Amino acid sequence: MTLWNGSYPFYPGANACFPFDTTWAVIITVFLSMLATFIIVLPGIRGRGRLFWFLRLVMGLFVGAVVLTLQFTRDWETGWVQANTSYKSFSRAVVNVDIGLHIGLEGVNITLKGNPVNQINETINYNEYFSWSFGSNYDHSYREGLEKGLPSPILYVAEKFTSQSPCAMHRQYRVSGHYASATLWLAFCTWLISILLFSMSVLLHGGYMLLLTATLILFSLLFFFTVRNTVKCPIQFGPVSLKTDYGESFWLTLVTGLLCLLLGLSVIILNSVEPEKLKLIFNLDKREGAEEVWDKPCLLAEPSCSVQDVLMVPPGELFEVTATHL
Repeated sequence: MTLWNGSYPFYPGANACFPFDTTWAVIITVFLSMLATFIIVLPGIRGRGRLFWFLRLVMGLFVGAVVLTLQFTRDWETGWVQANTSYKSFSRAVVNVDIGLHIGLEGVNITLKGNPVNQINETINYNEYFSWSFGSNYDHSYREGLEKGLPSPILYVAEKFTSQSPCAMHRQYRVSGHYASATLWLAFCTWLISILLFSMSVLLHGGYMLLLTATLILFSLLFFFTVRNTVKCPIQFGPVSLKTDYGESFWLTLVTGLLCLLLGLSVIILNSVEPEKLKLIFNLDKREGAEEVWDKPCLLAEPSCSVQDVLMVPPGELFEVTATHL
C-alpha cells in the first residue's frame, strides 16, 4: 500500500508533450508574413515575370526558413520501441509503454507513453528534454531528473548520454551537433548574401553563393553522419532494444542542400550558355521595353513630346518630325 492516496510519494505529475514547438511557430510565422507581404505586390508585376518572380520568392523563403528551423528541431535521429518494463524505482509495477528517443543538434528528447495511458492509477505520458548546447549542463539536467523521480525508462535512456557513461555517446553527439549547427548558421548567412546579390542583379556571384550554401548544408549532414555510424551502446528493454534511424530533419536537410546545389548550378550554367534566358528569369530583359519606345515616333507638335523624346526617334523616321513656327 503506497502513501498519498495510492500514488507514489515525491513524484511530480507528468511533463506532457506540448502540441508544437514555439520556436518553430515564431520562425514559420515570420516567413509566412514575409510571403504574404510580397504576394500583395505580385499583381504589380507584368507578364511572364510575375511567375518567375513568385517562384524565386517561394524557393528563397523556403530555403531560409528550413535552414533556420533545422537549428531547433529534435528529430535528426529518432527511434521507438514498445516494451513491458518496470515503471519507477522501489516498485515492482510493470507497465506496457511506448518509449521514444529523439536526438537533435542541441540535446535529446525522451518520451514515454503508456498502452493504455492510464495504468497503476497514474497517467503515463512523459516528454523530457535534456540539452547539451552551449550554456547547458547535460549531467546537471540528468541529476535533476533523478531528484524529481522520473520514470525508470526515461532515466535509463538519459543515462546513456551522460558524460560519465562508458558508452561515450555524449561527447560524440555533442561535438557533431555543435559542428553541424555551426555550418548551418554559416549556410543561413550565405543564403542571405545570395538573396542580396540576386536583388542587385549580380547573378553569377549569387549562383556561387548558392553553391556555397549547398556545400555547407551537406557538410552539416556529413558531421551528423559520422556520429550516426559509430559504435553505440545497446538500449535494451528486456528482449527488445531501442534502435534509432535518420529522422525527418535529416532528410529535409538533404533535400534542401540538393535544391540549393541544383539552383546554383543552373544559374552558373545559364549564365555561360544562355545569359539572355537567365536575364528573362530574373526580369532583366529590357528588349521589349526598348522596342516599345522605338516603335512610337514622337512629334514636337504633340503636347506630351519633348526634345529629348525626339532625339530617341530612329534615324529612318526623322522625316516625320515637323517644326512649329512661333
